[in-house]
Amino acid sequence: MYKSYTMELAGRTLRVDVGRVAAQANGAALMHYGDTVVLSTATASEKPREGIDFFPLSVEYEEKMYSVGKIPGGFNKREGKASENAVLTARVIDRPMRPLFPKDYRNDVTLNNLVLSVDPDCAPELTAMLGSAIATAISDIPFDGPTATTQVGLIDGEFVFNPNAAQKAVSDLQLTVASTRDKVIMIEAGAKEVPEAKMIEAIFAAHEINQDVIRFIDTIVAECRKEKHSYTSCAVPEELFAAMKTVVTPEEMEVAVFSDDKQTREANIREVKEKLTEAFAENEEWLAVLDEAVYQYQKKTVRKMILKDHKRPDGRAINQIRPLAAEVDLLPRVHGSAMFTRGQTQICTITTLAPLSESQKIDGLDVAETSKRYMHHYNFPSYSVGETKPSRGPGRREIGHGALAERALVPVLPSEAEFPYAIRTVSETFESNGSTSQASICASSMSLMAAGVPIKKPVAGISCGLVTGETDDDYIVLTDIQGLEDFFGDMDFKVAGTHDGITAIQMDIKIHGLTRPIIEEAIARTKEARTYILNEVMAKAIDEPRTEVSEYAPKILQISIDPQKIGDVVGQRGKTINAIIEQTGVKIDITDDGSVSICGTDKEAMANAMDMIRIITTDFEAGQIFTGKVVSIKEFGAFLEFAPGKEGMVHISKIAKQRVEKVEDVLSLGQEVKVICLGKDKMGRISFSIKDVPAEA
Repeated sequence: MYKSYTMELAGRTLRVDVGRVAAQANGAALMHYGDTVVLSTATASEKPREGIDFFPLSVEYEEKMYSVGKIPGGFNKREGKASENAVLTARVIDRPMRPLFPKDYRNDVTLNNLVLSVDPDCAPELTAMLGSAIATAISDIPFDGPTATTQVGLIDGEFVFNPNAAQKAVSDLQLTVASTRDKVIMIEAGAKEVPEAKMIEAIFAAHEINQDVIRFIDTIVAECRKEKHSYTSCAVPEELFAAMKTVVTPEEMEVAVFSDDKQTREANIREVKEKLTEAFAENEEWLAVLDEAVYQYQKKTVRKMILKDHKRPDGRAINQIRPLAAEVDLLPRVHGSAMFTRGQTQICTITTLAPLSESQKIDGLDVAETSKRYMHHYNFPSYSVGETKPSRGPGRREIGHGALAERALVPVLPSEAEFPYAIRTVSETFESNGSTSQASICASSMSLMAAGVPIKKPVAGISCGLVTGETDDDYIVLTDIQGLEDFFGDMDFKVAGTHDGITAIQMDIKIHGLTRPIIEEAIARTKEARTYILNEVMAKAIDEPRTEVSEYAPKILQISIDPQKIGDVVGQRGKTINAIIEQTGVKIDITDDGSVSICGTDKEAMANAMDMIRIITTDFEAGQIFTGKVVSIKEFGAFLEFAPGKEGMVHISKIAKQRVEKVEDVLSLGQEVKVICLGKDKMGRISFSIKDVPAEA
């Protein structure tokens, strides 16, 4: 039966239609927020997938160009692979949902969000997050929800909830917060150096609004909820754990995992696994789940060591950062390079500069943004973790990490007017043992400075982890988590920023949410660690941006011309501008407001190109001196080209002080001569004289 539910959310109507479409999905909600429409569905397989030790959740966010009245670009005229925005949105939907499914659930689950219509003032991403939570909550899929999500902006020091397009454009904060009934379960933020206290205030202001939304969702669930289906548990038998402890004691397992070297620890675990495999050789049922059982045994051991004994696997104190190192200029020919090392995590970032015409063009649902001049890409090859697999291009994780670093650095970049370059940074992961995304922020900040990009302030990033006990106040926050603490812990809380405030946050958790004290402590810890990294490590490698770009980087000169004269510079069918480019070898970009950028590596050629443009756009006056090339000879005089597409005439009487019988006696085609402008003749042509050029010119 079709039912519709509405509530007012941040000044706009949120409507949820249940039972109207997609009846064969386990759960479906047709979401309307303003004129934004998203169909959110949740489906699950009838049986668990065999041979896996994880929950196979797939989250899709499908952007359809018809939703904004566009036909896709390219030859195919059909939507292709997911855009970067779609990938990032799918990840942000996934993060608060995944922890709320049963840990031992192995049925395939797909959450699909189809964007049907977009109102620029009502974010389809937010609508899809709410839709996924509602579709899953009313379905028969086991799920300990619902969740609710709110976006927060900051304008003139005041919070704006679920900001519209105009508000987003001027906001100092782009914060997304997802909550359960009691706790915050997901945080994602980009910010212009927002202070820690203000960020915490924003998070919990959003959390309060989320409670109103959850109450609204509860009314839908109460009337539309299906009975949750039973499923085959894939939990490791308790009797297997008991038997394992007789073969490998908890003390022996502690010794195996207690190492600051990843390879040593992995070798120790292989020995443990071999010992257990030999002990249970005749029990095929136990051998089938032994890998998962060993993983769980490690997890319980590490969590107990940290929570009860305050011992970390590598012996560090709870708030201690791993050994750090930073250096710049590793690569001689690139425009900028830097490497940042934290323990067994090592990132090298390379910066490349180019003219603004090489900015990335974006063909997406956000009609306000069609290009971006700063691009950050992150690569994670298999060798960085000692594995072997073919490279298939960036996956969702790589795209997400690149976007996080990009978001962290955008607030400190110079404006286009200050630094008229397109900028690309690429972070190559040389070695990974936890929190490579934050190491890439540190390396990128230094690489930008080494490349001569005048960033306002350096940015550093660090991640905190968490291990919780049985109660909300039984927990330990860990500064700078390594891979093992990430795998076995409850949280990966990434924060990047300058000395003055936060520029990016991303929070992943595996439990049902965080309390305010945990969030406050995590943010305080990251501030302390960030300050240390900036002062004691990064500043010693490079403390400020270089005053000039690399000798191998393109140089850019800028001038402004009258927009009415852009056509003169371009010429008919681009003839004039192409002639300048051909003669000088530079690259020229002209914007509609008359801003001209000349890009090249030869300063003399760039100066020549600038002179040509100045000549073309100058209103000619008597007395101006030019150098011209003879392009045509007539009986009455010669025509000289003094800039691409610009010609003037020297009358035969103005060629020399003595009488000239024939022009060819003095001038020849292709000859360059200096001339002085006499103004325009009766026919409107620019008139020149050679004989009247001052001797000192």
